[in-house]
Amino acid sequence: MYRKNGNLSTMLHTKIERWRNSISEQENELGQRFLQPEKVADVWAAVIPQTGTLLRGRIVDTTLTRTTHKIVIRYDPTLEVDEWFMYNGQRYNILYIMDPYLNHERLEVFCEVET
Repeated sequence: MYRKNGNLSTMLHTKIERWRNSISEQENELGQRFLQPEKVADVWAAVIPQTGTLLRGRIVDTTLTRTTHKIVIRYDPTLEVDEWFMYNGQRYNILYIMDPYLNHERLEVFCEVET
């Protein structure tokens, strides 16, 4: 990925939202607590399309797509696989997280678009 002057900030040009599920304070009549979406932070990122697959053979000849993206962000050791990103109203579920070259400079997060 091209970086002008070797600077990571030149390739992170898109602001996206990082979300996770948190446990609510409210309990139901059984004493259970609900999971509710919680916005963690806005992060600068590069959103790069990777693959796209058409899934056919569904009921009534509908066509589904499975699209994966690579999202590059600054290194953050608190990022978990059960979190997701939001960008332009689309949810990007995290498939796996990779720290290229293990130098703690950036994370390459491979995601799948939820349809």
